Amino acid sequence: MESMTGIKPVRVGLIGLGTVGSGVVKILQEHHDDFLRDQGVDIQLIAVASTDPAQAEALGVKEIFSTDGFKVIANPDVDIVIELVGGTGIALKFIQAALDANKRVVTANKAVMATSGHELLAVAGSKGLELAFEASVGGGIPIIGALRNSLIGNRIESVMGIVNGTTNYMLMRILDGLSYDDALKEAQELGYAEADPTADVEGHDAAAKNAILTTLAFNTEVVLEQVYTEGITKITPTDLAIASQLGYVVKLLAIANRTPEGIQMRTHPAMISKSHALANVNGVMNAIFVVGDAVGETMFYGAGAGSGPAASAVVGDLIEVAQRLTYGNLRPYIRFGTEQLPLVAIEDIATRYYLRLTVPDRVGIVAATAAAFADHGVSISRMQQADTAFGTEVAELIYMTHPAREGDLQAVLAQIKNASLLVSEPVIIRVED
Repeated sequence: MESMTGIKPVRVGLIGLGTVGSGVVKILQEHHDDFLRDQGVDIQLIAVASTDPAQAEALGVKEIFSTDGFKVIANPDVDIVIELVGGTGIALKFIQAALDANKRVVTANKAVMATSGHELLAVAGSKGLELAFEASVGGGIPIIGALRNSLIGNRIESVMGIVNGTTNYMLMRILDGLSYDDALKEAQELGYAEADPTADVEGHDAAAKNAILTTLAFNTEVVLEQVYTEGITKITPTDLAIASQLGYVVKLLAIANRTPEGIQMRTHPAMISKSHALANVNGVMNAIFVVGDAVGETMFYGAGAGSGPAASAVVGDLIEVAQRLTYGNLRPYIRFGTEQLPLVAIEDIATRYYLRLTVPDRVGIVAATAAAFADHGVSISRMQQADTAFGTEVAELIYMTHPAREGDLQAVLAQIKNASLLVSEPVIIRVED
């Protein structure tokens, strides 16, 4: 049935009423008339599902609520399904079922898109449907749309981003002097970190987003398991203070570069110069730095998570899909992976390194560690001994290297470990100049 404006309603089913889902409901409730007047779409939320009836009642959608997401998908009146459950279990099944039922889908699910996105997009394309996923990377930052549309005329040379607000906040607070454990506790108390923070602090969340960004930027199919990943759990106030003294800040970065050998792709803590545009991205903010052959350097900055920013991206996708459904201008299926550049193994990637080695405080240790660098052709650009308390019988050696292969650097560390020269695990931070 058409509305009084003569515009056919677009009927939406929403699965998931958590932080982002609640934000989507509020936006649709508050701005329905604005979208109808300004965007020419009459979006009507006609079905919702979650495990929390109380949340549905609080949002005023109790009358259209169900605890069964598949019931929302099976509703013949639903045109577009929004999946906001998260994870790769039932959420993947919801998306697959929606596409099987010939429903268009909007999702914020980075885990699904980083592991099964290529297959899902192919299914959607074969059926003339759309699968929109702007909110899967960067929260409210419109990076997916930029890579798919605005920057499509470029050969992308590199993408480097801060795409996890939890770790960005924690690194800022560790630099302030908090221990890792205290920084994590504070982030949890403020709602920035989950009770189980593993996905954030071990780098898995950022790696999933890296896989999506690399796929789009370089037209090369990449899945999460192919992304080299390290988290921030070994970073200490000492490392951040030394980095600052040397003119750097430390960020957990998602990095992908085009090289003659292929795509260098990794996610790990890295030192960047204080003069770099990403250096002043603090707190829970996200930013993605993109270099294209025509546009040059660009940076996309904004809130990377939370109810409002992520819901904003979801609704943006929803309006775009609803407009095409209303006016019949279906977007052609974009085929990702047609270039399919090779991925460079982490062992073959060359960069500079910061290393902090905790060693026994005895004669000959410095010479022995330096010899290991020489044996594997890794050139040292700077070496210093950090201050340690008297009587601890250990010393901390700080090394900065010239550019070196990861494989050679790891061989240096293996030699040092085999010679029993380490008191504890070394700290390694790559330097991105």
